[in-house]
Amino acid sequence: MRGFSDLLDALVYMRSRNAKLRLIGDYLAATPDPDRGWAMAALTGGLDLPAIKPAMLRALVEARVDPVLYGLSRDFVGDSAETIALLWPAPATPPAEAAPLTLSDVVATLGALSRSDAPAVLAAMLDRLDADERYALLKLATGALRIGVSARLAKTALAQAFGLDVDAVEEVWHGLAPPYAPLFDWAEGRGTQPTAANVPVFRPFMLAHPLEVDSVSLDDYAAEWKWDGIRVQIVHVAGETRLYSRAGDDITPSFPEVAAAFRTPGVLDGELLVKGTAQGGEGGAASFNALQQRLGRKIVSTKTRAEFPAFVRLYDILFEGAEDLRALPWHARRARLEGFAGGLDSERFDVSAVIDAPDFAALEEIRAGARDAAIEGVMLKRRDSPYVAGRRVGLWYKWKRDPLNADCVLMYAQRGSGKRSSFYSDFTFGAWTPEGELLPVGKAYFGFTDEELKGLDRFVRTHTMARFGPVREVEKTLVLEVAFDSIHESKRHKSGLAMRFPRISRIRTDKPAEEADTVAGLRRLVT
Repeated sequence: MRGFSDLLDALVYMRSRNAKLRLIGDYLAATPDPDRGWAMAALTGGLDLPAIKPAMLRALVEARVDPVLYGLSRDFVGDSAETIALLWPAPATPPAEAAPLTLSDVVATLGALSRSDAPAVLAAMLDRLDADERYALLKLATGALRIGVSARLAKTALAQAFGLDVDAVEEVWHGLAPPYAPLFDWAEGRGTQPTAANVPVFRPFMLAHPLEVDSVSLDDYAAEWKWDGIRVQIVHVAGETRLYSRAGDDITPSFPEVAAAFRTPGVLDGELLVKGTAQGGEGGAASFNALQQRLGRKIVSTKTRAEFPAFVRLYDILFEGAEDLRALPWHARRARLEGFAGGLDSERFDVSAVIDAPDFAALEEIRAGARDAAIEGVMLKRRDSPYVAGRRVGLWYKWKRDPLNADCVLMYAQRGSGKRSSFYSDFTFGAWTPEGELLPVGKAYFGFTDEELKGLDRFVRTHTMARFGPVREVEKTLVLEVAFDSIHESKRHKSGLAMRFPRISRIRTDKPAEEADTVAGLRRLVT
């Protein structure tokens, strides 16, 4: 655990991407199997220890530390693992001498536990470790590292450390299980490159750069709508179908009817949406708010499936049967996609239409007029581009529609996590009703500079009216200009509205709170 805890400690305070790559790479090169494999599983979100739950950790520490002290400390620190690691008292009887805990020891022990046995075993481990190691253990156990390392960055570090191609690593990653012994055998020359044959694995998505308007011509690029769902890859190999999110997470259980309808061998790229009948979208698709009713559910009831029927709007084809089509130009893949899609269930799959625009000026006018609930903007794809992983300059561009704006009043604030744990950085804001009541319409935690964050934090601390656990209610005097992509009806919010991607674009100290926008005005922006 010492090496892993040192790695996490260094990564938390490291901002440089290249430095993070070196730290992870050096750790992987110096750490033996299977510890480094379990570390990679933790860094990439592939480690699941179901016996350890946040509620259990809270009960565990409150049995040894005054609950009020823990609550106040947790509120100040902003992270449960760090708070417990620092507050955990030394045992009354020192534990007997034992060999240092290794990462593989921890994973093997915690992975085999029942929920009833977990508290005692975890407490015994915490008794044997110092504060840094306790922090690493708790982060590992809960699966919530939050140290500024994405799965892609961790895989890039592995590839660089051993002289591998990161796309080749991504290609086989989801066909392997932790602690990834075949991967490290290949990396160190003891084995051949693993393959994804006959396994429904995830392939990295092709991504787009933000558009610079003067950089493209419609002679070279085709335009499609950018739909506002979640990007998915659907794979059918050897009689098995999997549905993957953009991060490579297997979301098949959340959308079983989509997976069941895809029985033709191949790999497709598309946008997962909910049919417009659920919440009134055009183009056959409802707003993202409707899709949220399905996300994250491991078991989906028949009622939910009927109320929010899912389908995939197809963008591209990577494999047809066993044939890899990624090297073909976009126009050839598009023809193959249209032919392939003709044999699929039309209730569950359709093809994203190409926008007919004679020139860029016409396309700009079409984009500006698009306020469909499910449209996020326009995609521009070079007609001769292959399908390549990641963002490659000059191939695909995204041209998101201009954001909407509203002046809202700050109502509540909460401390952030990690580097922001000392600042009030999560802000809930509202709009006025005709009766003069403020109702929350959104929550944002980005869009401001570091200096603006300090000012907002100072306002919260000096204008607090009430406290509700970690949440502070503030005087309703500060106006925030909020930018958002769209706004939708929502039964979950008292205002009946929910913003999509809200961010604070300006702090309006010049505007009186009573002149902020109204719920009725925002409702007119619902698409």
